[in-house]
Amino acid sequence: MKYSTNLKLKPNVEDKFTSLDIEYEEEHALAWYRMNAHPRPCFTLDLIKKIQASFCDIQEGNSKDVDFVVMASSVSGIFSLGGDLELFKKLIRDKNKSQLAEYAYASIEPLFLLHTGLNKGITTISLVQGDALGAGLETALSTDVLIAEKSAKMGLPEVLFNMFPGMGAYSFLSRKVSISLADKMILGGKLYSASELYDLGVVDILAEDGGGEQAVYDYIKREKRSKNTYRAIRKAKKYCNPVTFNELKKITQVWVDANMELSDKDLRMMDRLVKRQTAKSNIG
Repeated sequence: MKYSTNLKLKPNVEDKFTSLDIEYEEEHALAWYRMNAHPRPCFTLDLIKKIQASFCDIQEGNSKDVDFVVMASSVSGIFSLGGDLELFKKLIRDKNKSQLAEYAYASIEPLFLLHTGLNKGITTISLVQGDALGAGLETALSTDVLIAEKSAKMGLPEVLFNMFPGMGAYSFLSRKVSISLADKMILGGKLYSASELYDLGVVDILAEDGGGEQAVYDYIKREKRSKNTYRAIRKAKKYCNPVTFNELKKITQVWVDANMELSDKDLRMMDRLVKRQTAKSNIG
């Protein structure tokens, strides 16, 4: 485990952040959250709970002052491969709807906090320096600012196994692009380049390969110069077209129900994707 002792975590979770590297930079009041889940760089329940626990520390004042949170990855070439498909397969085959729902509801809690600035006016940023698939892209979309390096690839592949991304894709995409484009991206299952998504308005800042972290610092510098303007505009935008927790929860309920209808053929396709992603993460 790797985290800065300057960002104080609750004692009961402090020694369990094996899937999450947290670093704190006092100069910028900046907390880096570098995901590092095992055995695959996806959203395991362990990772989800670790992110949520640390966010609770910040909300409750049990940490140093934080003005900026950056979601990133410790895995070279991969931001996140998305939801835990291995777990999904098991729960679906076991007809364990309640545990699948537990996973889904746990997933949207940190995403909603990222979207709302942890209810503390914190600026949330995603730095995508590799593949961001499914829930990986949903996480990036949930933040205030999405920064991606040019070689990054992003997409929503769930349609390949007869599903849809249920942890915020429709909600967050439809606030950045049109509903029709959100439909096209979700139903197409296409893998997009960072440049393509920048042109579509999904990526906010396009960085050169290797320049992602500097792009984060450059953005923070710009926001600090006009902090009142940036934060007032962000607040106004969210009043104009808010994403509510209830909206996210209702969509996850649809997602859970739809998963229970998957066929053996769909689950075999999911299994192939798991093997492909595992191979990719091992190479990375």
